[in-house]
Amino acid sequence: MKNTKNNQSYDLAGLYTLSLRMVIGWTYFSAFWRRLILENKLTPDENGYIGEKFNHFLPNALGIKPIIEYLVTHPDSLQRSMMTFTIIEAVVGLLIILGFFTRLMSIGIFSLALGILLGSGWLGTTCVDEWQIGVLGVAGGFVLFLTGSSTYSIDHYFIEKSKSFTYSTWFRWLGSGPLPVVNVKSFVLAGSLIIFGLTLYTNQYFHGGVWGTLHNKSVQPKIEISNISHEKSFLKFQLYRPEGADVYGSFLIGIHILDKNGNVLKELSHTDLSKFAQENIENHYVAKIRPGKHSLVIPLGAKADISINIGDIIQKSEIHTLKLIDISGIEWVKTLR
Repeated sequence: MKNTKNNQSYDLAGLYTLSLRMVIGWTYFSAFWRRLILENKLTPDENGYIGEKFNHFLPNALGIKPIIEYLVTHPDSLQRSMMTFTIIEAVVGLLIILGFFTRLMSIGIFSLALGILLGSGWLGTTCVDEWQIGVLGVAGGFVLFLTGSSTYSIDHYFIEKSKSFTYSTWFRWLGSGPLPVVNVKSFVLAGSLIIFGLTLYTNQYFHGGVWGTLHNKSVQPKIEISNISHEKSFLKFQLYRPEGADVYGSFLIGIHILDKNGNVLKELSHTDLSKFAQENIENHYVAKIRPGKHSLVIPLGAKADISINIGDIIQKSEIHTLKLIDISGIEWVKTLR
């Protein structure tokens, strides 16, 4: 009688989470659908390449930054990884919708959501978009692992047909049916507290959402200037954009080279920057700094070494400060050392 009630409880739980299973499944399967069916976003050097989006995660990723940096500095590995992730998302998403080996697929959902959370949880211009997607995906994956699937699933079909493997412990761990855990209440509580702790920690780390001052690193662009030097006829420096909206670049409309009194020794206007020589830009990642129609475009996560011809500056020893001007009016200033 007890086993019958246990089976009925899991049948109902698996049925109640049907909409959750379908919606979460589609969110991951749709990644494949968008990237390969509706458009091709897996081709490098074309607009919308998913590898560049992945590059946007880099500046403020949590724990997985070295992995992301390796991939965006090795384009071939990045493309293979993006194709692999897309296939995994398609398989996991489709099979969770169908309820095929539901618990195994829920582990895939949990892992993919955790990757989104750690990589892009800091992004979101009007809300904490990517963080919410990540933590809800992690929690949803855990819930589907607990419930498995019931009616309207392939797992349920196998169970109804009394397939021999459905009586095995491994199927209950990877498929559906009563979860083979001695103390289910403790298991659920422990998993829930861990996920809640992860939620609070990442909310605070990325956005200051638990205590202190709220912050959103996706609101306005930030440019870091480093490694400034000049020799012979070129001023060299490195630009890196770690903050701002991922869907909108920073548009540089002015570069001023100043002396210690603030006098302009050389000025590059928006017209000059729109025609800036590509050979004087040495990009490090797949997100590339490049001349645009009316400015120098700096995507989120882009890093490059820039060289400016200063052969027309007679007293090069007077060069003291570099100032960059964004189209929004934001200015970034760096003094030579």
